[in-house]
Amino acid sequence: MNTALTIGGVTVGLAILVRYLTLWWPGLKALRADPLAHAAALLPFLIAWAYGVLAVLTVGGVIGWAFDTTVWISSWLGDVALVWGVGGEAGQSAAGSAYLPLTQTGSAVVLLLTVGIVTAAKTSRYGADLKAGAWCGACLGTSAGVAGLAAVPLAQAVNAVGEQLYGVIV
Repeated sequence: MNTALTIGGVTVGLAILVRYLTLWWPGLKALRADPLAHAAALLPFLIAWAYGVLAVLTVGGVIGWAFDTTVWISSWLGDVALVWGVGGEAGQSAAGSAYLPLTQTGSAVVLLLTVGIVTAAKTSRYGADLKAGAWCGACLGTSAGVAGLAAVPLAQAVNAVGEQLYGVIV
């Protein structure tokens, strides 16, 4: 089961991204003074964003259900915000036409990534960044826009890593 992503769901994903980048923004002077350190501060969010994109591509199991539920509730919340906040319409699909599925070994790598992300979210100081990144990735990962384009190369990379890690040639 893959839940249909609506414009409301993409709006929620973009709102998470805008909020995160606004809180992160160090100012132009500080960014020019030490760009590497400030860019490195984005890494936890970006890693979790990539994980969220991959996790929403899973087709079943608990991880697939959790991320389908995330997309559903985000689409619903975003649609409500659009209708009541700015007078928009609810339910308009924003999903891309098709996405690259994960192979069996690619799905196994996503399971391993889930263990790492959940552990890090619970134990590290970057827990909030990881949660926000995964949620944002889930909302934008299968969208028809530019953010959705990242799903294909990420899926290909994880599938290739899975083939190498598990020694399977597909």
